[in-house]
Amino acid sequence: MNTNQELREQLTKTISDLHGRRWCEGTGGNFSVVVQRDPIHLLMAPSGINKGRVEPAQLVIVDEHQHVIEGRGQASAETTLHVEIIKRLECRAVLHTHSINATVLSDHFAEQAKIRLEGWEMLKGLRGIISHETSIDIPIVSNNQNIKELSQTVRPYLSSTLPGLLVAGHGLYAWGNSLAEAQRHVEILEFLFSVLLQKKLLESNS
Repeated sequence: MNTNQELREQLTKTISDLHGRRWCEGTGGNFSVVVQRDPIHLLMAPSGINKGRVEPAQLVIVDEHQHVIEGRGQASAETTLHVEIIKRLECRAVLHTHSINATVLSDHFAEQAKIRLEGWEMLKGLRGIISHETSIDIPIVSNNQNIKELSQTVRPYLSSTLPGLLVAGHGLYAWGNSLAEAQRHVEILEFLFSVLLQKKLLESNS
């Protein structure tokens, strides 16, 4: 299997896994992995495709200007944001999910502009964290249908010490130095968001 085909298989499997967790229902979410860095070429699912039915051959390769250079279909409107994250952090993969927990919590905490996650054992699944006795603030930025403006908004929050950020009422962007690491960051963050939401619900009912 050539490298391009292997990457297609890996990304398709990742999308399928995330869809199976109900983190990218229907056509929701967008996902990219770097094929080439200079100039940037990304392997992505095309816009409008049902994420539960993506086949490797349906993936497209796009450049940093959202031009499809291999495959059929349109590039995701949010390609510009993926490129911004990849350029700033020199990461290899960006995964954007639309889970219920991330959507609800990012809206609820929007005015605070962050969600603090602290004291949970699962924090150790995030790169650079070796103890549960720590905390991490996941930034929340306001949603904007103008992706160029949104890309500029997230720029100050992009840090190699963070595994992702939230767009208010919209969902999670997570990244990693590999596709596997990006997926792990999604899974860990989504777990912690679920724990936080359940804790808030229990506190409100006590």
